[in-house]
Amino acid sequence: MEAGAFVAAFPSELALVEEYGVSRNTVRDALRSLRADGLVVAGRGRRPRLGAQVEIEQPLGALYSLYSSVESAGHVPRSVVRALERRCDDAVAARLALPQNAPLVYLERLRLADGEPLAIDRAWFPDAIAAPLLDVDFTEVGFYDELATRVAVRLTGGRERIRSVVPSRAEQALLELPKGVAAFVIDRLGYVEHRPVEWRTTVVRGDRFSVVAEFSGTSGYRIEVSTQMAIRPG
Repeated sequence: MEAGAFVAAFPSELALVEEYGVSRNTVRDALRSLRADGLVVAGRGRRPRLGAQVEIEQPLGALYSLYSSVESAGHVPRSVVRALERRCDDAVAARLALPQNAPLVYLERLRLADGEPLAIDRAWFPDAIAAPLLDVDFTEVGFYDELATRVAVRLTGGRERIRSVVPSRAEQALLELPKGVAAFVIDRLGYVEHRPVEWRTTVVRGDRFSVVAEFSGTSGYRIEVSTQMAIRPG
């Protein structure tokens, strides 16, 4: 592994048995140890892969869809919809410059790439905008595509904060996070022109997703430091 032997693909259990001339139990014990250290990731019925491999990259400073990012990286995006309903949340309403008890559309999904957990995504939109999406099956479609198609709304900008987190036990179970694998949260406030219309919080597996910043000697980029780290392109 350290010599880069398995970068292209990690062998199956049977391939390792044949390659090293050991029993399948020996291979499984070795893989169990590697998984415990976060060096190899493997779910039930899924082929092992190196834990250090980050599969999906997203540029900072760009409006993006996680669905499109997964698809562009050559993986199959899919979601398990955990909630799609009207809710009231005064804290979110305040972020969206709405009055207390304003109805909101809440969408919570477990985001998958090639059938493996990637992120837990929780998004809020004003009911006045997103109500037509309450009957959409978001299992295999992107939210922003449906927003544009059904209600002719597209985000024009926003602000994101990226921070490291210790996921809850429930989130760790949903994401199938191996021991020692980090996670981070992307908080997004999305705008249409100058109006806030989206509040989204996404808990992402750190071993499957990364963000990339490009900079130049003329424009550069800016990192804004507060009580927590907020990263802004500039």
